[in-house]
Amino acid sequence: MTRTQTLLLAASLLAGTPALAESTLTIATVNNGDMVVMQKLSSAFEKAHPDIKLRWVVLEENVLRQRVTTDIATRAGQFDVLTIGNYEVPIWAKQNWLEPMDGLPADYDANDLLKTVREGVSRDGKLYALPFYGESAMTYYRKDLFDKAGLTMPEAPTYDEIKGFAAKLTDKANQTYGLCLRGKPGWGENMAYVTTLVDTFGGQWFGEGWKTTIDTPEWKNALTYYTDVLKNYGPPGATSNGFNENLALFASGRCAMWIDSTVAAGLLYDPKQSQVADKVAFAPMPVGSFKGGPTWLWSWDLGIPASSKQKDAAKTFVAWATSKAYVEMVAKENGWVAVPPGTRQSTYTSPDYQKAAPFAGFVLKAIDSANPNGQTKNPRPYTGAQFVAIPEFQGIGTQVGQTVAATLTGQQTIDAALKAAQSATERTMRQAGYPK
Repeated sequence: MTRTQTLLLAASLLAGTPALAESTLTIATVNNGDMVVMQKLSSAFEKAHPDIKLRWVVLEENVLRQRVTTDIATRAGQFDVLTIGNYEVPIWAKQNWLEPMDGLPADYDANDLLKTVREGVSRDGKLYALPFYGESAMTYYRKDLFDKAGLTMPEAPTYDEIKGFAAKLTDKANQTYGLCLRGKPGWGENMAYVTTLVDTFGGQWFGEGWKTTIDTPEWKNALTYYTDVLKNYGPPGATSNGFNENLALFASGRCAMWIDSTVAAGLLYDPKQSQVADKVAFAPMPVGSFKGGPTWLWSWDLGIPASSKQKDAAKTFVAWATSKAYVEMVAKENGWVAVPPGTRQSTYTSPDYQKAAPFAGFVLKAIDSANPNGQTKNPRPYTGAQFVAIPEFQGIGTQVGQTVAATLTGQQTIDAALKAAQSATERTMRQAGYPK
């Protein structure tokens, strides 16, 4: 046989060899620190699954929410894996927009997922997304600055006490600000925080019969507090600061206090990411005039749109990224303090995590006891602590968030902002046919 004949025979044999069907998954995720780590470590997944390639679309939080909502509502099929929250999951599952998380690997151990977090991504007892990290909320503060000023953070601080501390700890000449809070407009940015503030000041979004209750004394008191502390004791340009921006400010030593999600603890206590890792301390979220209302519960979750053409491959990836083995991989690569928190009981029973994360017990208790369905001061027709669990809230919250931000820049008075927010929300709810 000539060399040419040999090559032709080999080519014909190769042509008849079935190749692995390669899948390319397009993953939409948020630019938070834990998701950036997931992207970096995903090469291990591709190595273990050579037939699955990953394409990442990493977006700022507000942009992510807009893009994935448009994609799933129109069934465009642009993404195979979505990073979504416990706000979207039950609503989208009801619309049959999400693939149920059936048939998980035997070692996945869904019962290891924290009960409150698991319930937040379930509908009728069935999982429709898998939690990547979960959170409640807490107060972070600089222990060194408190000690220097002769101040002591109470075990259960009030908002009046927080304001007093902020006044004493603000040192604008040295770019140290008494209190950092979310100011960037968005239903999941400034309004996540403002909603909890309104709750503890005795207010709510809607009363009985879905009556809009924004233009009320309770909202005015909450917004007056919010604008006052940020204008006087907060960093400049607060309307540009969301979770990531405030995290960077605190980690670089610019904030004496910061009230936000518990997930930041692992980042602030990590000396590789925080300049104040040995100076940070924590306390519960402050309370106002109303105590015992609904409490913050959020999870960033990985879901699969029903429009995906690669559901099996997508489920393989989602199970990997939310598994016990993934937590252990992060611990090995970046240290236990950096593992994604708030999802698995096994993380919190790990002696290594308990040793590395002094906040572990506090955060676990906050998540386990989180009660987003708790009652506001007056009866309400909806659930949710830092959001209203109805489809329309995404639009309403974003619009009101822009109005609230205008009070920080001085473009609107608080009275004018409340009147405008009330009117716009009433119009949206009327068009949506409430009460339903």
